[in-house]
Amino acid sequence: MTQERILIGDQWYVAATSARTEEREYVLKHDESFALFDRFGDVAALRGGDEGLFHEDTRHLSHQLLRIEGARPLYLGSRVKDDNSLLVVELMNPDLGDAGQVRVPKSTLHILRAKLLWRGACHEHLRLTNHGGEPVQTQLSMSFDADFADLFELRGMQRERHGEKLAPQVGTDEVVLGYRGLDGALRRTRLHFEPPPARLDATGAEYRVALAPGEEVHLYLTMRCERLAAGAVAEGAAGEPPIGYETALRETMRSRADARSTQCEIETSNPQVNRWLDRSWSDLVMLTTALPTGPYPYAGVPWYSTTFGRDGILTAREMLWVDPALARGVLAFLAATQATRHEPQRDAEPGKILHEARRGEMAETGEIPFGRYYGSVDSTPLFVALAGAYLQRSGDLAFIRELWPHLRAALQWIERDGDIDGDGFCEYARRSSDGLLQQGWKDSHDSVFHADGRMAEPPIALVEVQA
Repeated sequence: MTQERILIGDQWYVAATSARTEEREYVLKHDESFALFDRFGDVAALRGGDEGLFHEDTRHLSHQLLRIEGARPLYLGSRVKDDNSLLVVELMNPDLGDAGQVRVPKSTLHILRAKLLWRGACHEHLRLTNHGGEPVQTQLSMSFDADFADLFELRGMQRERHGEKLAPQVGTDEVVLGYRGLDGALRRTRLHFEPPPARLDATGAEYRVALAPGEEVHLYLTMRCERLAAGAVAEGAAGEPPIGYETALRETMRSRADARSTQCEIETSNPQVNRWLDRSWSDLVMLTTALPTGPYPYAGVPWYSTTFGRDGILTAREMLWVDPALARGVLAFLAATQATRHEPQRDAEPGKILHEARRGEMAETGEIPFGRYYGSVDSTPLFVALAGAYLQRSGDLAFIRELWPHLRAALQWIERDGDIDGDGFCEYARRSSDGLLQQGWKDSHDSVFHADGRMAEPPIALVEVQA
């Protein structure tokens, strides 16, 4: 569903305003990047909203529209491969001509679009094939734009100020769109075309294509998301040059095969159950991000594509018997981000385990409290429980010894700050003026109430937390 934030008791309430079935979106994700496209493989073409290419909570591509001689291609079909690695879209030309005369009948040209995400970039392959009996000359164009909107803006938050859109840099085969945020960071979208188009400017590219009967032509586009630290200059290259589509595709396939090889195979006598298991595995692989501390399952696309303490712990616990490495990665990251001091605006207290972490501009400037936010009552005891379950499953005593100071700090939090009134129950009460009102697994503002309908007043001790 498309969603917007409205103020009903809790400023982080997200309201559903329309059904996603109005226009199906196709999702790709790899590590810190994810993308939502419409069924044509375009961005925000049929309706506005949350489509685009995102990296670290910032939208790096807010518009992309493919045209053939100024008209939108006709839709044939689209799907994301079962392993979530690739979006494949099939299109064909409408009737093309001038002054009522059809020069190229519809369905003469087949257009294949294939898109994938790999290491901070969206790679696209366009293939045009002439299935007619006559030579065809045509023009293919692609318009694009980047608004660099923060994810929380798209969720409905209003900002009084924004950073600075930078002048586009245009070359023969590349366009760089840039934005200097209020946090000082430089965010850029680098669009690289292969082969170079006949025309390229700050808003679009144009190819002129000539195809003999049965001939096909291949075009490639790499849209790379870049983030440079505060003080970086806008000119010049950043990082490594973009790899090609074929290389990205091979590395994507190899990465998924490697991930599958480390886990046990599960097969039943029921084909439908097998498909369900394969679908679940593919979704989990897509959501899992390689962090310096190890793999971490992100909570969901689009709004929750980041580290959540509770979600990561529970997912790792359920996967423990299949892949203990996921639990180790979750434990390592949460230990590395464990709170060490009292910070009321983050609901942080010594020993407390993270609820949510963000890297967007609004998190960096403090416009939202979720850069590192600790408003979760159950992440800390769940962290201790996962460590015990991981040791029992893996026998990895050396890692638990490394983790031991963090486990002691978590237990101390449960006994000290986690028991606000000293009654022996682990409970919560918001300290941050901008934080979550309810801090259990049901964290909507109106989720905890008495039998007569009155809202419960903090401190609140949830029965499932005590268990």
